[in-house]
Amino acid sequence: MMKLLKRSIILLAIVILTGCGQQGTQGEEPTIQVKLVDGQINKINIEEYVAGVVAGEMKKGWLKNAYAAQAIIARTFTLKRLEENGNNTISARHEEAQAYRPENISSEIREAVKMTRGEVATYQDKYIQGWFHSSAGGQTTSAKVGLAYKEAEPPYVQSVESPDDAAPRDIQNWQVSIGREEIAVALEKAGERMTQIKDIKVLKRDSTGRIIQIAVIHDQGSKELQGAEFRTLIGPDKLKSTLIKSIEKSGDKFIFTGSGYGHGVGMSQWGAYKLAKEGKTPEEIVNYYFKDVKIVKKWD
Repeated sequence: MMKLLKRSIILLAIVILTGCGQQGTQGEEPTIQVKLVDGQINKINIEEYVAGVVAGEMKKGWLKNAYAAQAIIARTFTLKRLEENGNNTISARHEEAQAYRPENISSEIREAVKMTRGEVATYQDKYIQGWFHSSAGGQTTSAKVGLAYKEAEPPYVQSVESPDDAAPRDIQNWQVSIGREEIAVALEKAGERMTQIKDIKVLKRDSTGRIIQIAVIHDQGSKELQGAEFRTLIGPDKLKSTLIKSIEKSGDKFIFTGSGYGHGVGMSQWGAYKLAKEGKTPEEIVNYYFKDVKIVKKWD
């Protein structure tokens, strides 16, 4: 009886969060709980949370339409995550969900959130996975490659040319040196014990140039990893993307040369910035990066 009651409560929460689950149906703005970094929980309206996410995920001084496109994606990401979790609590940690920086909210961000109020991206009446990243390095990729996504490739994810030329130079082209010992320690997280890294070989790339499969050769044998998994183990802020052009040995280090920042799936933020400068609307920006999605207004 208790299990049945608990299940009913979860289903009711999902129905409320999805605006009664029907495309085009407008309901009331949800109130959600945000678990802050210090463990405290704030109960706020979702639009206020979205403003904090846009402020945390995008730079100051950007065009309103870029902020607004991010608002649509952030709102969609949030509702999709809450639906999957079966509750109305989301983490403020960017590693677990999205960056949340309410102290950075500007008047431009508030206006951008207001102009897209209630708007979400859907595919066949369901929220899409609202994936975004800093820069695609000129071309977005699939979820399988960029995120090592385990499920079937979502039909709305597509590889498109991304106008990322406005990104800073250290994002357009970067180089990072990583020690052999650091790589060995990182791979221990994947259950591979070793004492010496001998070489790193790229086994397979996708059409965008991103690494699909990589092999780390060591004194005990070799370890094959997906490119996205390798990047996560090394650290996604250190190894900025899997769009790696070359890997060279230099003494006790490996030098990685690449471009872009992030997993490369979905909306590129620097691409959105450029499209906004070209006069594209927030909805046009989202539809540029995601195939056959519909922008639906869930509440007034």
